[in-house]
Amino acid sequence: MQLRNTRSGYGLVAILFHWMMALLIIGLFLFGKYMTGLDPMAPDTFALYQLHKSLGFVVLALVLARLAWRLANPSPALPETMPGIERLAAHLGHAGLYALMLAIPLSGWLMVSASPWGIPTVVFDILPVPHLPVPDALGSKAEAERTLKGLHELLANGLLLLVVLHVAAALKHHFLNRDDVLRRMVRTGSETHPR
Repeated sequence: MQLRNTRSGYGLVAILFHWMMALLIIGLFLFGKYMTGLDPMAPDTFALYQLHKSLGFVVLALVLARLAWRLANPSPALPETMPGIERLAAHLGHAGLYALMLAIPLSGWLMVSASPWGIPTVVFDILPVPHLPVPDALGSKAEAERTLKGLHELLANGLLLLVVLHVAAALKHHFLNRDDVLRRMVRTGSETHPR
C-alpha cells in the first residue's frame, strides 16, 4: 500500500481523508437538516446539537490536516487529454470544496459564539472550546446568531451543490472519458490502466 501521492495516483492517506470527510460531511448535512425540525426545548435536542458541534470540529480538524497533507503531497496530474476549461473547472471546484469545508464549521462556531444563550461547546464532553469574538457589525447577539445561522445553512447548501457537481464530474470521467480519475480515488498505485 502506497501512503503518499504520486504524479499519477493518490496514496492511502489522501484516499482515507477523502472518504472519511465525504461520509462525515454528508452525515452532518443530513443531521443538520433533521435537527432544525426538532423542538429546541426538547431534552434530547440539546445532546444532538452538541454531537453536531463535536462532529463539526472533527471536520474542521480533518480539513486542516488534509490541507497540510495536500501541501506536502501534491495531487496527481489531471489527464493530458482534459480540455483547459475542464482543468480550470476542476481546480476551481476543488478550491471551492476546501473553502466551504473550512467556512461551514467556522460559521457554525461563530453562530454558537453569538448565541444569547451562551451555551458552552465541549467536544464529545471532553474538550471545551472557547467562543469566538463576534463582530459588532452583526448587531445584537440574537441578530448575529440569526444571520450566522442563515449563512451556515447557505454555505452547507452550496457545499451540497459542489459535491453533486464533483460526483457528476467523477462519473463523467469514469463512464464517458474512460480515464482513471475516479479509480485513483478508490485504490492506491502509481500506474494508470486505461480501459
